[in-house]
Amino acid sequence: MITIKPFRAWRPEAERVERVACVPYDVINAEEAREMASGNPESFLHVVRPEINLPESVDEHADEVYEAGAEKLKSFMNEGILKQDDEESLFVYRLTWKGRSQTGLFSCVSVQDYDEDRILKHELTRPDKEDDRTRHIREQEAHAEPVMLTCKGSDAITRLLTEIEKQSPLYDFKANDGVQHTIWKIDANHPLRKAFEDLDALYVADGHHRCKSASRLVEYKKEHNEAHTGKEEYNFFPAVIFPKDQMEILPYNRVIHKANPDILGQMKNDLNLKPVSEPVPKKKGEVCLYYDGSWYGFTLPEHQNPDAVQNLDAARLQDFVFNKYFGIENPRTDSNISFVGGIRGTKELERLVENGKAVMAFSVYPTSIQELIDVSDEGLLMPPKSTWFEPKLRSGLLIHSY
Repeated sequence: MITIKPFRAWRPEAERVERVACVPYDVINAEEAREMASGNPESFLHVVRPEINLPESVDEHADEVYEAGAEKLKSFMNEGILKQDDEESLFVYRLTWKGRSQTGLFSCVSVQDYDEDRILKHELTRPDKEDDRTRHIREQEAHAEPVMLTCKGSDAITRLLTEIEKQSPLYDFKANDGVQHTIWKIDANHPLRKAFEDLDALYVADGHHRCKSASRLVEYKKEHNEAHTGKEEYNFFPAVIFPKDQMEILPYNRVIHKANPDILGQMKNDLNLKPVSEPVPKKKGEVCLYYDGSWYGFTLPEHQNPDAVQNLDAARLQDFVFNKYFGIENPRTDSNISFVGGIRGTKELERLVENGKAVMAFSVYPTSIQELIDVSDEGLLMPPKSTWFEPKLRSGLLIHSY
């Protein structure tokens, strides 16, 4: 069984929710965050990217950055920009974008479920990013942003979510990126809670570092709280759980920054590159490559008797192209490769090559949600940047303090 925990959310009133809500901390850099929050003192970016209120010379991992984030969250609470509900509740969150909707449960989930692999991961986490998020959570005494999870779903979950969507929402607004965000507040013991608790597993979609940081917080608290029971509020962290059949993964494209000029000729011969007019692959196993103003298409070689990871296009591209032709053994640490989220489109790949920031770009076919689940169920890990989920959750809507 999965632990689903209602919580007393800190949240903005409906009339100011659009001013408060912001994109997640990790989809923009500090410069972009400064621009987005400019002129809006209520933007939650002041909490999740607190460096925007300090001189640009200050390192984003400096002590004053974490202190500034904690102070800003406290001021939001003290000034009434955020108010805490009197009772523990659950919520339902719907994202609508480009004619497609996904609706899931917004609740707290258990660090114990994560540590004991009932909340399954598919990516490695980086210690430096773990350190950063853990420090923010500790300083703020809150989990400021939810993670995105997925599940195999059930008929009961589908039916109950559909019923709730017919009710009047707590929030309903369209963000400036065109995504409609709708949230309903429901009773702590609504039947939807049991429907999710009856699941065998949840899967991390977006937010691996936030999950790991929540786990590290509990480790820290255990060491410093002699009366630790495992039931304290810090043992739980916020998440939105969407049934897998509602989820969509966009491609996560790649660019190479430096290459021997003879490489393309070798790749043409080995991979049978063919000129193409359409830069987006149409099926699994196909890749499009941009070089010197032209697009080429090719089919990835296959591993013999592949496991769930080796069957991924991202793994095949790494093994048969990036390692072989560019000597990239570890894409997590090699500076010769960068990753471009599919939301930016293939025009961004062309731009990076044409302005000299890359010599070659690869447009890939997206990983499927079933592939994510297969990898997770086998206890394996995907290559870095294998999935790009869109649309993104907004931050600042429902905050969990401990």
